Amino acid sequence: NSLAYQTVSAYFSQNVGGNYKMNKSVDKYFIDGCGRCPNRGTPDCKVHAWTSELLLLRKTVLDCGLTEESKWGAPCYTFQNKNILMVSALKEYCCISFFKGSLLNDNKKLLVKPGPNSQAVRLFKFRNTSDIIKIESDIKAYIFESIEIEKAGLNVTFKKGLEPIPEELESKFEEDPVLKTAFDSLTTGRQRGYIIHFSQPKQSKTRVSRIEKC
Repeated sequence: NSLAYQTVSAYFSQNVGGNYKMNKSVDKYFIDGCGRCPNRGTPDCKVHAWTSELLLLRKTVLDCGLTEESKWGAPCYTFQNKNILMVSALKEYCCISFFKGSLLNDNKKLLVKPGPNSQAVRLFKFRNTSDIIKIESDIKAYIFESIEIEKAGLNVTFKKGLEPIPEELESKFEEDPVLKTAFDSLTTGRQRGYIIHFSQPKQSKTRVSRIEKC
């Protein structure tokens, strides 16, 4: 951990300088990881597979003047207390994820959806530093556009209609009215997320299993 911290500190002292408002809790992300799996604080943490890429993304984002915070165990960047984007590591890639990415023009088609049903979030995916450097000016342009979207008070219009509720979930609602009340109290987006998750398996027993686990 001490060596990891020195690596983070050395990178910014050599490549960035002292003009950035960095959040110390975000440093912990680079040292220990996000803490969402048992590999936190070990060499097997996926964050350590992308250290160079993540540090470069951090520098690129800070160049744009956003405020650095730690949310949901990962670096989050805000403008006037509004979430703009996150920098994070996954098993197959590291990324910048825009909260309102679907509102970006993306004329160059650089962004991707994190999943087929994603309505708002859009990603830049990276697997090496050269790919970041190649489009660094575009990344910054997208970030500045995101800031302008926030300044204008624009919001993503989510689909209001929900997918059909699977029969297995309807049965659970009949068995347990408290579960139905809890489900109805969720936001439309979260309800939709659960319905999609429960409906994906082809076999009924697998759908039931997913519902039971949740």
